[in-house]
Amino acid sequence: MTSRSPFNARTALRNATLGFVLTCAAFAGIQAGAQAIAGHNSDAPVDYAADRIELQDREKRVVLSGNVDVTQAGLRLRAARTIINYTDAGSLKIQRIMATGGVTVTRGNERASGDVAVYDFNRRIITMAGNVRLLRGTDTLNGGRLVIDLRSGVSSVDGNASGSAPITGAVKSSGNGRVSGSFSVPKDGGK
Repeated sequence: MTSRSPFNARTALRNATLGFVLTCAAFAGIQAGAQAIAGHNSDAPVDYAADRIELQDREKRVVLSGNVDVTQAGLRLRAARTIINYTDAGSLKIQRIMATGGVTVTRGNERASGDVAVYDFNRRIITMAGNVRLLRGTDTLNGGRLVIDLRSGVSSVDGNASGSAPITGAVKSSGNGRVSGSFSVPKDGGK
């Protein structure tokens, strides 16, 4: 059994602590990115385009398919297919958008992608499930499910696509049920 000198033990402890602090700072940066998406104005008008649009009056929904592109106040959702549920009490009011097929949500330099997304306008929550990936600059966060609360500004990532509130059409993540990521570490700056 070899003993380390106090200098080496202190150096190792300092390096481990520095690594932990930098990881926490990087996570805070990616969380701030998700919070920037969360700073979204969900009362703004919604514009949409697709290869095919079908209005289903009796069901009070609009089905968009083929290169779907939905925008709202700088937030952009792209998918293969979406179903927009609405109410019609004198004027149309969107209740929920469910998107499937290569879903991406972007705002500024932030991008979230997954298999399925639900934007609940009443609760002001965007939930993505199945092979979720959150990108901000060069930082990434991967998991099974991402929940962005537009009202509180809090975002969370779970390891599994299934959670406390199931998403219709959600696909289980092929991952191991854990959240993973990669954070860039700032250079020392010559010090």
